[in-house]
Amino acid sequence: MQQQKGFTMIELIMVIVILGILAAVALPRFYDLQTDARVAKMQAALGALKSASAIGHSAALVSNKTAASGESVVMEGETVNLVYGYPDVGATAAASGIVVAAGGLVDYTLSVTGNTLTVQVDSSHADCKVTYAEPAAAGNAPTFSAAPAATDCD
Repeated sequence: MQQQKGFTMIELIMVIVILGILAAVALPRFYDLQTDARVAKMQAALGALKSASAIGHSAALVSNKTAASGESVVMEGETVNLVYGYPDVGATAAASGIVVAAGGLVDYTLSVTGNTLTVQVDSSHADCKVTYAEPAAAGNAPTFSAAPAATDCD
């Protein structure tokens, strides 16, 4: 009897076919990681805005600063301007109380329109964004847009 000393041609071809099938299934999943990363980055921005708003509102309530405007609280050594007890949206993004409260949001493209702050992942993905609108009246809370979908961040 002879002992087998290697793989047969059929065994080698089957391994190559199996590897090819795995590559065809796995490769598209890894190809689309940039979109997933942009969506995750915008979800992080939305979380930062929501937590900064809640912390700013808590500080305003403790200090009894819930007037329509002109009041501020100090958070981490930075002055956060308030509107109805929530961080405001200033005339420029850098001057916005919500941006200061959220730590600056330096890795994002920021813009202000009226009383709404828009946070984009970058300027080349216009639909990949979240927004923060300051409260319009006493007793109201700010409004946030939903996190963008993957189709918005392609």
